[in-house]
Amino acid sequence: MIPKEIEKAFNEQIKKELGSAYLYLSMAAYFEHENLEGMAHWMKKQAQEEVGHAMKFFEHISERGGRVELYALDEPKKDWSSPLEVFKHTYEHEQKVTASINSLVELAKKLNDNASLVFLNWFVNEQIEEEANAQKILSLLERIKDDFAGIIILDAELAKRE
Repeated sequence: MIPKEIEKAFNEQIKKELGSAYLYLSMAAYFEHENLEGMAHWMKKQAQEEVGHAMKFFEHISERGGRVELYALDEPKKDWSSPLEVFKHTYEHEQKVTASINSLVELAKKLNDNASLVFLNWFVNEQIEEEANAQKILSLLERIKDDFAGIIILDAELAKRE
């Protein structure tokens, strides 16, 4: 049986993961409006990944006899000044998600919930990848700045994400 405190925290994390998906879809909409289809594609894939993360928490709660509760999502930001600003936001957002996962790890340790600790280990590793990917793109955009050719080349590269 999942401890009630973990169940509540994991339900909150489902909201955060779905909120992340919602944010990334909003970023995809921004990029589509700007005719940056590769960046839009990258964000749509990111949104799908976040829904997958939410479902992992959903299944974990259910498999351990808990009750999944879905909470209302906040409206995401929808306007940015540039691709650079979008990816700054993405990187900062992923850092917040990492902090949230780390808090869950601490809670599981405090409650001696080894099943949740093992489960959360996957997310700890996933967040290393998430931050690295966002930081890499951000770093490229910081070098490109407003160079149209550079943005188009990066856009084409991001379109290749599987």
